[in-house]
Amino acid sequence: TGTNKGTAKKIGGFFKGVKAEVKKVSWPNKKELVNHTAVVIAVCAIMALLVWILDSGLHALLSLFIG
Repeated sequence: TGTNKGTAKKIGGFFKGVKAEVKKVSWPNKKELVNHTAVVIAVCAIMALLVWILDSGLHALLSLFIG
């Protein structure tokens, strides 16, 4: 039917656009990738430590009031 052809054209156009945009991306080299990965892991570890400290502190504070 006509609507299926129109939909197929739209989907095809979408993927052509995606392909064109991916070609414009500046991909990191191996050194940059390793450095960025290390930063992400370090920030996640620091945030986890902060959440754990806050959780422990709030637990201690609430346990004074509760029992």
